[in-house]
Amino acid sequence: MDRPAAPEPSGGWPDPSPASSFRPKKRLGQHFLVNRGILGHILDSAELQTDDLVVEIGPGPGVLTRALLEWAGQVVAVEVDRELAAKLTTELAGEPRFRLVQGDVLSIPVDSLLHHHPNDPCPRYKVVANLPYYITAPILRTFLTAACPPQRLVVMVQLEVARSIVGSPGKLGLLGVAVQYYGRPHIVCEVSPGSFFPPPQVRSAVLTIDVYGSRPVAAPDAETFFRVVRAGFSTPRKQLHNALSNGLNCTSDRTHQLLETAGIDPKRRAETLSLAEWGRVGLCYQSVEA
Repeated sequence: MDRPAAPEPSGGWPDPSPASSFRPKKRLGQHFLVNRGILGHILDSAELQTDDLVVEIGPGPGVLTRALLEWAGQVVAVEVDRELAAKLTTELAGEPRFRLVQGDVLSIPVDSLLHHHPNDPCPRYKVVANLPYYITAPILRTFLTAACPPQRLVVMVQLEVARSIVGSPGKLGLLGVAVQYYGRPHIVCEVSPGSFFPPPQVRSAVLTIDVYGSRPVAAPDAETFFRVVRAGFSTPRKQLHNALSNGLNCTSDRTHQLLETAGIDPKRRAETLSLAEWGRVGLCYQSVEA
């Protein structure tokens, strides 16, 4: 069954352009999507079904929201801007499949956004959003680490951030390791500044993250794993044995032994390790600390 074509910004769709009544607030990082082709890429990537629950973050004037309602079963939107939240609530008052939560998504428990029932304590849902770029990482962390994480995230992010998230060994930074521990990221397409009103000063990308049902590699619990990873990236220009010694408050001899047990050259740098190698280092550290 094909996804319905994304409608033109008319016939009930708000027009987020300079001539409209919507005035983006710079302090909230608001850049409204106006490119219909990119909207289509987002909808295609979400692979929505008629019974899907979708959480949208920062709906703004509701361009993406209305498109989601054409295909998903229910849309829960979180909007921090009181003016936009009130306007969208009024405009979609007759849509029973839409619920708006006004507030900061980072201050709202994820489970409160989901309609929990005794026979369905963790419903299947997806996150689809044009994220505020200045809080991209905290938002991703909030949902990926939630007790009830989404099945898939389809998000608009800064291109540089998207590239770091999908990075491979050699260019795999802390954010990339953090996301890839929980899910498989993929860049769908790059997005030019002119696709938004007002245009941001950076290029963007549509990014998908398919959340794993279980860890993709052998690794310790998340707390131990990320303690080791953060230590490794605490001084990224240093060789790994020095960074881990400083970050974990270990002696040089103990750190060398830890890395040798994990089969990692102590002279390597953090960005060169794969997720599997970080998992081995974490497991070895866990066994030493036990």
